[in-house]
Amino acid sequence: MGVWGFRNEEFTFELFSLSHVFAITFSIGAIFVLFVFRDWIRTKGKTPLKYGLIVLLVFSEITFQLWYYLHGQWEVEVNLPLQLCSISLYLCTFMLLTKNYRVFEVTFFASMTGAFIAIITPELFFGFPHFRYFQFFLAHLTIVLSCLYMVLIEGYTLTFASLIRALIALNGIAVFVFFINKMVNANYMFLVHKPYNPSPIDYLGPYPYYLLSLEGVAFTLFYLLYLPFLINRKSDKM
Repeated sequence: MGVWGFRNEEFTFELFSLSHVFAITFSIGAIFVLFVFRDWIRTKGKTPLKYGLIVLLVFSEITFQLWYYLHGQWEVEVNLPLQLCSISLYLCTFMLLTKNYRVFEVTFFASMTGAFIAIITPELFFGFPHFRYFQFFLAHLTIVLSCLYMVLIEGYTLTFASLIRALIALNGIAVFVFFINKMVNANYMFLVHKPYNPSPIDYLGPYPYYLLSLEGVAFTLFYLLYLPFLINRKSDKM
């Protein structure tokens, strides 16, 4: 089956290999382009970009699920959209369609941390030029760009209260997913054990203590994401 197959012996993924570094570089380049051309996009490219992002989000999810299904590998333990980035993908789609501010608050913090970290340290078992390599990085980059679209193009901003609401919502989602994991014997959101591939979670202690460490990490990352909004708000008052 080659690049569409389900065996990864020919297409193993290696962390920080040339193909991985290319994916990281391409992602940063796409973010840079969005930032540089933000004014032009606001006036001439806003609607095409918005619906282009929606199409990419939907396309990446459909092809992912179909890939598993057509190979007879679709399983409840793996394919429910309950990993953080899968949840982010659905939230981003809803956010772009509705422009709901409360959804944006949760989506921005959860997606920007989860998706960007996934680009840097992916739990990926298929390397270039396999289908899954392209699908993985396309999905996660589109999630990041969708969140930045809301800030750079739509002009949405965040407060410290947004950060707290996002933390509460994320913990609520985690509790729900924890019980689903127990029901179907899964490991969504890595609430049962660490990722099999190397990841920052490896440095947070053994199970279940790394879950507590993740609370501190989440708050720290969320605050770092909030800082540009805080600095911008203070500069406007000067």
